[in-house]
Amino acid sequence: MPDNNTHDSTDERTATDGGVASKAGQAHRNTDYLSSEVNLLNPSTPFMRDHLRIVWTGFVIWVIAVWGPVTMTYLATDTMTTQMPVLGFPLHYFLVAFGAPTSALILSFWYSRKRDALDEKYGIDHAAVGETGHGGEAAAADGGVDE
Repeated sequence: MPDNNTHDSTDERTATDGGVASKAGQAHRNTDYLSSEVNLLNPSTPFMRDHLRIVWTGFVIWVIAVWGPVTMTYLATDTMTTQMPVLGFPLHYFLVAFGAPTSALILSFWYSRKRDALDEKYGIDHAAVGETGHGGEAAAADGGVDE
């Protein structure tokens, strides 16, 4: 069984594809995360701060979309159940059955667009990741080649 714990940078099998990144992307790539403190409330790089802002914004929107109708039904039961029918259904039922899944789809589309814009801002190109230049072999996560 081969020893996969040692990697010789001169070995052709362990060469990575190199990727494409701008100065901001290179700075993000060159950050030593193992020796730096990781704090989710105060990220160390601008990329991480921007990404965390997107994640928290999406989380707040998700909480409002999912728990808003439930909370409003608890606080204003008569209004949500009998006084405001939508398509013959009580408002709370319509918001939970149709609004929550629809908002989840819209939120996932929003996140993908925001993440693509963030990658473009920091010069991260995912198109170069799939090309290894080693006869069609895919690169493994550690920079080697899947066997």
